[in-house]
Amino acid sequence: MSIDHSASSPNTNRRTANYQSSIWANSFILTNTPDDEITLPAHEMQQLEDLKEEVRRKLMAAAGDTSKQLKFIDAVQRLGVAYWFEKEIEEALQSIYDNYHVTNDMNQDLYHVSLRFRLQRQGFNISCDICNKYKDENGSFKESLLNDARGLLGLYEAANLRVWGEDILDEALAFTTTHLMSMVEHLEYTIAEKVSQALYRPTRKRLERLEARPFMSIYQEEASHSKALLKFAKLDFNLVQSVYKKELSSISRWWKDLDFSSELPFARESGGNILLDSSMLF
Repeated sequence: MSIDHSASSPNTNRRTANYQSSIWANSFILTNTPDDEITLPAHEMQQLEDLKEEVRRKLMAAAGDTSKQLKFIDAVQRLGVAYWFEKEIEEALQSIYDNYHVTNDMNQDLYHVSLRFRLQRQGFNISCDICNKYKDENGSFKESLLNDARGLLGLYEAANLRVWGEDILDEALAFTTTHLMSMVEHLEYTIAEKVSQALYRPTRKRLERLEARPFMSIYQEEASHSKALLKFAKLDFNLVQSVYKKELSSISRWWKDLDFSSELPFARESGGNILLDSSMLF
């Protein structure tokens, strides 16, 4: 039996992937851009450092008020600046966990109970039994909760951290989803935006860096927002953006110099995707 070597012949014409060229072309490549031009000006870098210390002080000063501290931590995380305060946040949540008693939640509203559950469920073994206090004698969630849109949103976000076998959180998710969808059009801007975004994609499933910019617009409309935290988040966003621009420029130049389009015709032009995928991991 003879073996057909035609498939491996160097003259064989291979199919091409025929991918469309990137719509960005080489637009991400920055030419002759000094490092100091793609970072914050010196006075803004100093302001960033000053604000960082002020935010740290506010975070620690809130330790005497658990609800206030949890709300501040939530804002810090959703504004994308939690990586500056990892140690402080971990210590704060550990302290709240160590000093927690079930009776603490009895005088808390649904929003704060749900917020504590969501923030601590990400690193601690938190029971979902506290949700039972919001059920009536028939085992259904109380109708009075329908007057608390913020509380429903908090419970919805918390329920998205459920694990297998937590039936009460499955019920909570179905209950809150149904009623938030029906009321979102009748809510004021700030809470309506939060509800819309959560229904589209709950906080647990969002990428922190991508959420930061839209959340700034919502956060600044809240009467109780921290001006120092908001300003710090904006400066940090600009700083990180400048770093990403530099990295994207380097990757784009690397891709172009290696001439991947010609050398690897079966490969897509994915320099931007490579950066996005890697940056979302850290």
